[in-house]
Amino acid sequence: MVFLSSIYTKSGDDGSTSLGTGARVRKDDVRVAAYGAVDETNSMIGMLRCHIEPGNPDHILLGKIQNDLFDLGADLCVPESPDDSRTRLRLATGQSEFLETAIDAYNTPLRPLTSFILPGGSLAASWSHLARTTCRRAERDLVTLTTVEKVNPEALIYLNRLSDLLFVLARVYNNNGESDVLWTPGSNRRSD
Repeated sequence: MVFLSSIYTKSGDDGSTSLGTGARVRKDDVRVAAYGAVDETNSMIGMLRCHIEPGNPDHILLGKIQNDLFDLGADLCVPESPDDSRTRLRLATGQSEFLETAIDAYNTPLRPLTSFILPGGSLAASWSHLARTTCRRAERDLVTLTTVEKVNPEALIYLNRLSDLLFVLARVYNNNGESDVLWTPGSNRRSD
């Protein structure tokens, strides 16, 4: 259970923060960067949800994803150790499988792509693309973390699947791909 009686503690005024274990690290530590990028992704998905009617299945789906992203942040803020496998919240395989099921359901009715897509189109699609690119950054930050510390492998899988789902949702929000903004390679080049 979380209990916050005061929002500011002044303990981070020196540029440090606490991990879930209580250990103090610099705020630019690779672990803090990784779960910070996950938090940014969660915020972007919150913005996307603002453009979807409450009660809509997509609104519910995105709410579940936001909860999973908090689980991922809880996972990442506590470095793995051999004795905590049963006591710490860690992302599980089923959470990525949930995303795979959603990807398949949303992508099946869409026409296959014949071009790369430029971020844009409808407002919801644009927010979905922004959430996708933020998720990709979180994934890169997590890869960096894996070069220096052990990380739950489900964390990387989850972020990879989430960015794929956000891409597919952007297509759905662009009139099921009909309003996608297609890349036209070299269309603005001029020969001098």
